[in-house]
Amino acid sequence: MQVPTNTFKRALESDVPLWGCWAGFASGYATEIIAGTGFDWLLIDGEHAPNTLPTILSQLQAVAAYPTAPVVRSVNHDPALIKQLLDIGTQTLMVPMVESAEQAAALVRATRYPPHGIRGVGGGVVRATRWDGVDDYLNKASDSLCLIVQVESPKGVEQVEAIAVTEGVDAVFIGPADLSVGMGYPGNPGHPEVQDAIRRVIDTVKAAGKPVGILAPMEEDARRYQALGCQFIAVGIDISLMRQGALSTIGLYKERPAERPSRTY
Repeated sequence: MQVPTNTFKRALESDVPLWGCWAGFASGYATEIIAGTGFDWLLIDGEHAPNTLPTILSQLQAVAAYPTAPVVRSVNHDPALIKQLLDIGTQTLMVPMVESAEQAAALVRATRYPPHGIRGVGGGVVRATRWDGVDDYLNKASDSLCLIVQVESPKGVEQVEAIAVTEGVDAVFIGPADLSVGMGYPGNPGHPEVQDAIRRVIDTVKAAGKPVGILAPMEEDARRYQALGCQFIAVGIDISLMRQGALSTIGLYKERPAERPSRTY
């Protein structure tokens, strides 16, 4: 058996836009529903959603039969947790709040086996190796892994060039909400200064030859970021989509003001 192809990493090598959806319900059942709707990728959120290692595993298993590529976001930089996420079969990992090349390099090491890193060997007890069914997994694993680091703070923006050129970093993802808060404009990622910072990140990452992504649930935002150079854009959040659908349905029968999707993310 060969290491499963990382279709998301392969797709990033082209210039085609990849439209994604945040999966925040922490449920394999809910995530499987979204996986069958046509999004190119799904973000299984281990940072802000109430996910645990078992719930992330159940979602990876649920979406495995679909063409949608799963991306798993860790809660922090803990190499022990990253090891566990990789062992359960995560191939594309997103890590929040990366603010320096040193942090980025440490994350790369956490995803690599010695001598190139510090990832521990699980061998036949982990899903990533298909319980020792994958031929030569130890030497081939890094080829199938995709590491996405999030730049979402003023410090990260300042250090974005060094972060982007770090060997082993495959892509950079912008977090507009945290960035706007860090710049003193909470809840207002559309502020001109925040937008200038976002453009700077996009231009710098693109110049480094790496793909750049962003979360943009509003269509006008998503189209603007695509035009600026973002390749993989999350244009939906499953929780928000359900809430908007519920509000729209009950609005047919009860008078209430319409709500627009939040720009906070």
